[in-house]
Amino acid sequence: MCRSIKTLRPPVLPEEATEEDIRAAALQYVRKVSGFRAPAAHNREVFDRAVEEIAEATARLLGDIEVRGAGVRAGTGTGTGTDASAGANPGANTPVPAAPARTA
Repeated sequence: MCRSIKTLRPPVLPEEATEEDIRAAALQYVRKVSGFRAPAAHNREVFDRAVEEIAEATARLLGDIEVRGAGVRAGTGTGTGTDASAGANPGANTPVPAAPARTA
């Protein structure tokens, strides 16, 4: 059965992503990019290596990413989030640059 890649970070995924979740997303990505559901025997090693490398990169990303406003780092359940409302409206406190003056 073909699985869609899903978001693996909180709050979309309420609990920490498992190795199985990460590997399934990596496999789906490699399938999509390569165009093969299952590689031919002569491509199996390259296919499997790509899945492993993407799974490792995904695990590092999830372990290091900070979800603003959630007060947690996505992969660890603890983090350094500051203001709980910071992620509610991204850019809300960002100044808007003034429009350039028009000259006649």
